[in-house]
Amino acid sequence: MGLEEIIERIATAEKRAGRALGSAKLIAVSKVQPPERVEAVLEQGHRLFGENYVQEAQGKWPAWREAYPDVRVEMIGPLQSNKAKLAVELFEAIHSVDRMSLAKKLAGLAQERGQTPDLFVQVNTGREPQKAGILPEDLDGFIKDLIAMDLPVQGLMCIPPESEPARPHFDALAEMARRNGLWGLSMGMSSDFEEAIAAGATHVRVGSAIFGARDYKV
Repeated sequence: MGLEEIIERIATAEKRAGRALGSAKLIAVSKVQPPERVEAVLEQGHRLFGENYVQEAQGKWPAWREAYPDVRVEMIGPLQSNKAKLAVELFEAIHSVDRMSLAKKLAGLAQERGQTPDLFVQVNTGREPQKAGILPEDLDGFIKDLIAMDLPVQGLMCIPPESEPARPHFDALAEMARRNGLWGLSMGMSSDFEEAIAAGATHVRVGSAIFGARDYKV
């Protein structure tokens, strides 16, 4: 499919939803992708990428940042508290704040550094026991606690259950964000990003449709 086609589809979805062109940012998910595929997308001019693993990002992005100083890399996968220090140094945003222990760790690091990446709270909209995220009924209080810790909460993130239609989850997340005065909505992946844009997504996370299928055996 490739980058150009995804960009065209995003623009079409924005227009269909009556939204401004460029109001939904494309996060190219480069986890577990061969370097030549990522470099090809960089050479095409794309500058916003998403990674799931701190150590993988540490191994590949410092060199690319030197070559492409305007690149922005964001953490979209689960973040272990013991990797938080490295994460705040590597990423411009963290989309997976999902528990108080991590929030406290990030708040402490923010005090030490005087700055912190933009933060998105992951919401478990499907209430799936195996999935990370704050439960919807606990979200408002969690956000108030983060704000009280001076953490820069920008928005919310969700990954709908694979077995359910995505759109109701996107609409629910948008309502939660509105209720809490948050502008950011990180939602939608390769299979459903157009629905997410219709529901108000500000960030869509697309990997395989840009780079091709991942080979986890490599």
